[in-house]
Amino acid sequence: MSLLDIFVSTLDVSLPVFAMVFIGIGLKRLGWIDQTFVNTASKLVFRGTLPTLIFLSLLSADLDNTFSPLLLGFFALATLLSFAASWGWAMLRVKRPLRGVYIQGAFRGNCGIVGLALAAGMYGDAGISTGSLLLGVVILSYNVLSVIALATWQPRAEGSGSGVDWHSIIRHILRNPLIISVVAATPLAMLGVELPDWAMTTGNYFASLTLPLALICIGATLSTRALRKGYRTAVSASLAKMVVIPLGATALAWWAGFEGRELGVLFLFFASPTAAAAFVMAKAMGGDETLTANIIALTTLMASITVTAGVFILRVAGLI
Repeated sequence: MSLLDIFVSTLDVSLPVFAMVFIGIGLKRLGWIDQTFVNTASKLVFRGTLPTLIFLSLLSADLDNTFSPLLLGFFALATLLSFAASWGWAMLRVKRPLRGVYIQGAFRGNCGIVGLALAAGMYGDAGISTGSLLLGVVILSYNVLSVIALATWQPRAEGSGSGVDWHSIIRHILRNPLIISVVAATPLAMLGVELPDWAMTTGNYFASLTLPLALICIGATLSTRALRKGYRTAVSASLAKMVVIPLGATALAWWAGFEGRELGVLFLFFASPTAAAAFVMAKAMGGDETLTANIIALTTLMASITVTAGVFILRVAGLI
């Protein structure tokens, strides 16, 4: 296969995902969709279609080939290392009130939507199965570590208390629909339980709404106006998220012996842009929401280039 063929096949993976994001931007600007639609659709994806997609993909997965404790453990360790590196850099170069938002923006990727969509585009059902297993680690680690960063560097209002309700945080994690779907599907898949054909078909119809609807919502929530304010710290966090962490984590994964589909999915997850959920958490915990919006917008725009370049390089090197 020539370099041109590899490049074209790489575009076949990345362009459909990011084209849907830009379609979302266009639909919002044309007034065909509004914020009410985005809010409703986002809830539908988070509470219904994405859990269904994860559940069905795990239920039909060949866990003998996709379940890997080593892969899950490596992803958790690499996430912790990227979190620690972001924390260290923030301590050295970022103003104190912005450190929590910087750390979250630099390490927390949108694996549940963009990462999973890219994995599906590259590896089909096998990519979704591997990605769905990783999502259990993603949801737990990203939420807990984000809370730690935002709580530690939370701007203190006069007379405020500790501001962190750990019982509430744990309760929300345990009630997360994505975690529930992984926990529910994994033992059923291990036991070889099969749903009736009509239930699988209906579920697949419903789950097929997930990726296009979610990507359109991401595009519709991007704001170029936010990029005009305080871009320097946002650029630093975005470069860390889209270049430094994917490069370091993927190199570490290759050194650890991962290759093929596993290495590809790991790269796609670490190369995903900052999650939109980071904005909600930053706002709820008193962080700088404008900076968070800047980071989300910049990383999403950068992803179309960095993800394509990364996949192309890994394919040329014969690693995936």
